[in-house]
Amino acid sequence: MRTSWSVIAILAALVVLASAFQGALRSTPDAGEDDGELLQGTWLREYSDQGTTIRRVLDLEPSGAFHEAVRVVQPSGGVARFAHEGTWHYDGTNLKRHYTLVNGKPPSRLNVPFATFQVTFDSPNEFTGVDHVHKVEVRYERVPAGTEP
Repeated sequence: MRTSWSVIAILAALVVLASAFQGALRSTPDAGEDDGELLQGTWLREYSDQGTTIRRVLDLEPSGAFHEAVRVVQPSGGVARFAHEGTWHYDGTNLKRHYTLVNGKPPSRLNVPFATFQVTFDSPNEFTGVDHVHKVEVRYERVPAGTEP
């Protein structure tokens, strides 16, 4: 009889430990939540395409709003600037942006622009985004707030 009570006591202790461990797991934020907070801030993307240089500054606000300023320099030296706004969301895998203003104007109801990128952090200050639909890979680096495109 003494052995069975010892086994029961050990099993009861294991149940208590398992319950405490499960509670600790539930209270720990998952990686997606941490990455969503890490995405907040100002990011720079610079690239060239057929002699045209593009510089994009993306500001992801904690409120879920984003602002994107773009500077395009043509091979001829001509410069164009664009400003876009909208809302953003991170689902733990993808950074999703819904544009509500494209160059200061609401987009056509027939062509509401969205951008979705699967995000991988190279470091806390750099991330790579992959758009699997359009087969595009982009790289952003963190920059100080107020950086110009």
